[in-house]
Amino acid sequence: MYKRILLKLSGEALEGRKGYGVDPDALKDVVADISEVLELGIEIGIVVGGGNIFRGLRYEEYGFDRVVADQMGMLATVINCLALSQALRSSGISSRVMCAVEMKGITEVFSKDSAIRYLAEKDVLLFAGGTGNPFFTTDTAAVLRAMEIEADLFLKGTKVDGVYSGDPLKDPNARLFESIDYDTFLKKRLGVLDLTAISLAMTYNLPVVVFNMQKKGNLKRVISGEKVGTIIKGEMGHEG
Repeated sequence: MYKRILLKLSGEALEGRKGYGVDPDALKDVVADISEVLELGIEIGIVVGGGNIFRGLRYEEYGFDRVVADQMGMLATVINCLALSQALRSSGISSRVMCAVEMKGITEVFSKDSAIRYLAEKDVLLFAGGTGNPFFTTDTAAVLRAMEIEADLFLKGTKVDGVYSGDPLKDPNARLFESIDYDTFLKKRLGVLDLTAISLAMTYNLPVVVFNMQKKGNLKRVISGEKVGTIIKGEMGHEG
């Protein structure tokens, strides 16, 4: 059993059927999944993307400078983390938001020592603001935070069942990998996870699981050792 995990959620996980913004029902579903993990005695940190509010990578469509667009994306993650934190607290779960950049009076600035202490106190930690720098995705920020809090496992919750040989939403012949090694993932440029994030995970041998967060109970299944999603790790895995 894992002691501490880092969960990466896309902003889409919070938008529900609305297709934008934050949906209260989607928040409830995420909180229910997190609650199941806490019942196992596992410490959890979470990074949430901001694509449900603003997607910085589309900055050219808006005519924005890339740096400013990424900063707007960072602010979107703060909104998402605050929303999820409030949903957790409404369910009686203690949570804290820590941000990569200073937002006095709104969030606490990230500190490894404080984060480790809060996790030991069984607070759910929500990490906002990405890395605090432009040009880095929230995937990369999530792997960075996973290593800083000494997580045993990095999980990326998505809307597909794992890592495929192609886009399963477009290619009906795309094959799901049960497991795959870092090198193969990078060579194939499989794309469900940012390549910089995978490179960082590979450097520090951090195991990664990509799974479908939209299926209720999947988070608990992954942590309980069931064969759910795709595991990305050092040794050569096998294609499912």
